[in-house]
Amino acid sequence: MATDKRINFWRRNPKVPGRYHKDTKPKVNNLKSKKASSFHEFARSTNDAWDIDDAEDEDFLGTPAPASSSLHSTSKQNQQQQQHQVGDTENRMPHSLAPLTTERLQDVQEEERDCRHINGKVVKSNSEAHLSSSSVHSTLQKQQSLPVRPIIPLVARISDQNASGAPPMMVREKSRLDKFKQLLASPNTDLEELRKHSWSGIPREVRPVTWRLLSGYLPANKERRELVLQRKREEYFGFIEQYYHSRTDEHHKDTYRQIHIDIPRTNPLIPLFQQPVVQEVFERILFIWAIRHPASGYVQGINDLVTPFFVVFLSEFVTEDVENFEVAELPLDTQRNIEADSFWCMSKLLDGIQDNYTFAQPGIQNKVKALEELVSRIDEDIHNHFKKYEVEYLQFAFRWMNNLLMRELPLRCTIRLWDTYQAEAEGFSHFHLYVCAAFLIEWRKEILSMVDFQGLLMLLQNLPTIHWGNEEVGLLLAEAYRLKYMFADAPSHYKR
Repeated sequence: MATDKRINFWRRNPKVPGRYHKDTKPKVNNLKSKKASSFHEFARSTNDAWDIDDAEDEDFLGTPAPASSSLHSTSKQNQQQQQHQVGDTENRMPHSLAPLTTERLQDVQEEERDCRHINGKVVKSNSEAHLSSSSVHSTLQKQQSLPVRPIIPLVARISDQNASGAPPMMVREKSRLDKFKQLLASPNTDLEELRKHSWSGIPREVRPVTWRLLSGYLPANKERRELVLQRKREEYFGFIEQYYHSRTDEHHKDTYRQIHIDIPRTNPLIPLFQQPVVQEVFERILFIWAIRHPASGYVQGINDLVTPFFVVFLSEFVTEDVENFEVAELPLDTQRNIEADSFWCMSKLLDGIQDNYTFAQPGIQNKVKALEELVSRIDEDIHNHFKKYEVEYLQFAFRWMNNLLMRELPLRCTIRLWDTYQAEAEGFSHFHLYVCAAFLIEWRKEILSMVDFQGLLMLLQNLPTIHWGNEEVGLLLAEAYRLKYMFADAPSHYKR
């Protein structure tokens, strides 16, 4: 009813800003003198009238102004109106409109509560949002995939599970936190039960110790944990004393040089990782790992895998936002403990996917091939679309496998994703394949809309996930679990 009233108003009112008078209206789109057959044709012929942010729309729907009143019909007044459209609503209201009654004021307030934002401008709900989106279609075409939600800073609370804009602590979350604390406080932690609860996300307060347990770095027996931590930390710094001085030797200098080049490229937009003390930590971790794993050595991409562990273990000692914290302010012993724990947990992760980084990287080659076979069965349209425009899976999925989607997702999302990976028996080596398939299908509409090789590759290498948070990652993981349940044990559909 309201929609009909609004549309009929625009069709019949002769005093709409930007509308031509009947006698002077020019021909549009070679339609001769034929009247516009649809609302959208009329919108195209009077683009200057369709400003999403016009406050006048609300008032036009109320009591009409007196016939003798002016509605800013001159072009000079229209220009002034556009220049001041970002200002306050009351300042932008035409003086000629009738004053708001109490009843009308309530209607306006209700409409304002139903407003939402599109492309940074206010759009009224329901029908007006639909009409406005038509008039700015070309502007929004490249951003249609972005969710309509409050803007999240790139690294806002990167270690915080609530980075997606959720309230700080709900009753359900507090109950989950209590359950985690109960499991962790028991003399022998039930790791299967801990994995079960971790699958849907680990509360920030207990994430560091939970990651140490799930990665196999710490034992389930609570009494042995402090002794194991002390021994492993001492062992790591024993490696530093034994090997790190050899970084300038002829045999190792190329490895160290590549590490030294790659470290500044690790999350360059996050101030935390540009601190010299943090970059030195990463250099030591990666060099020692490369020395102790000569079959693969250091490969570009491994540097990214240190960052989630470092951020999570740092958050154990930092209550503020981690991304701007000065690590040098921490006591030296604390810095050393974070470094050693990051090294051992990264080593545990890489032990399960080391064939990704050996000569010719056969693990990644096999996983990309498996992804291609899986997608051909899940969504034949996408698979055929890639074939039509000669897009090879290796051209975009190699990075997905090599960096575990870390270059495609904000760091806050990677941390949430790894909660589930560590809860899965083969999370990094096997379940990741289904996450990649679900991630690809997530962009089905955008992929099928691209009709050239360059457009497809640009999209797949720059997917708009900057606004993603826990909700999107949760849905992605749920879809990945469904795919795994359907295909992992179905040899006729997909051979692992």
